[in-house]
Amino acid sequence: MHFVDAKGILTGSGGHMGMNIYRGCTHGCVYCDSRSACYRFTHPFEDVEVKQNAPELLELALRSRRKRCMIGTGSMSDPYMHCEEKLGLTRRCLEVILRHGFGAAIQTKSDRILRDIDLLDEINRAAKCVVQMTLTTWDSGLCRILEPNVCDTRRRVEVLHILRDRGIPTVVWMTPILPWINDTEENVAAILDACAGAGVKGVIDFGMGLTLRDGDREYYYAALDRHFPGLKQQYIRRYGSAYELPSPNAKALAALFRKTCERRGMLSTPEDCFRYMYELPEKHVQLSLFDL
Repeated sequence: MHFVDAKGILTGSGGHMGMNIYRGCTHGCVYCDSRSACYRFTHPFEDVEVKQNAPELLELALRSRRKRCMIGTGSMSDPYMHCEEKLGLTRRCLEVILRHGFGAAIQTKSDRILRDIDLLDEINRAAKCVVQMTLTTWDSGLCRILEPNVCDTRRRVEVLHILRDRGIPTVVWMTPILPWINDTEENVAAILDACAGAGVKGVIDFGMGLTLRDGDREYYYAALDRHFPGLKQQYIRRYGSAYELPSPNAKALAALFRKTCERRGMLSTPEDCFRYMYELPEKHVQLSLFDL
C-alpha cells in the first residue's frame, strides 16, 4: 500500500459520475479485468495506491456542482478491500455525498460494506443509494479459488438480505461466467434464486462469458494452471487470443437467465439495470447549505 495526492477524483458527465478511491486490489480474483495492461499500472496490482486526499477532492467537486446526480464507486477497485478497515476513506467520501445531497451507487464483493450501513441508509432516505454485489459461483469451494481474499457468495447474499430489510435497493453483477468452470445451469439457477430471495432489483450479465486482455489473460491463465491443470490449453484451442470468450453453454444459460429474471420480476439487461441505478429522482433532492 502506498499513498498519493490525486489531482482529481470524479470522472464522467451527465446523470452520474464515478470515482475510484483506491487503485489496485487485494481480493485476488483470478479473472480481474482491472489487471489489464491498458490501465497502465506502474506498480504491482496488490500494492494498492491510496488516493489519500479523495474526501477533500470530492468535497470541492460536489460543492461546485449545482445539479445533483448519482456518484458511483467500485468499477475498477473495490472500495471495501482490506485497507478500508484502517483508512476509512470510503466512509469519509460517503459522508461528503450525504452532506451535499447526492446519491451513491457502490459496487463491492465485501461484507465490510455493512460497517457503513448507517450512512447508506441516510443517503438512501435523502437521495438514493444502490449497492451492487458481484456473485459468480454458488459453490463455496470454487468461490475460494476464484475470489480467494473476500467473503464467499453465501455471505454476500446475507448482505443483500440485510440491505433489503433496511430498504436499500441492490443490483447483482452475475459476471464473469467462466467457460468450463462456473458455466452450468445449476450454478446460474442457484444464483438467480438467491437474488430473487434477497429482493434484488436487477441482475447484470454480459453475454455469459469472460473477457481477457493483455495482463489480465496471463494472470488468469496462471490461475488455471494452478487450479485446473490442462484447462488453459483448452481455452487456447477454442478462443486463441480473443477478447470475448463466450461459454459453450452461453445460449442455454442466457435463455435460463432471461426466463428466470422475467418470472421473478428482476431487471435483466445492463441498460435497464444502469438506468435504474443512475436515475436520481428530483423529488428526493434537497438543497444543501452551500446552495442557500
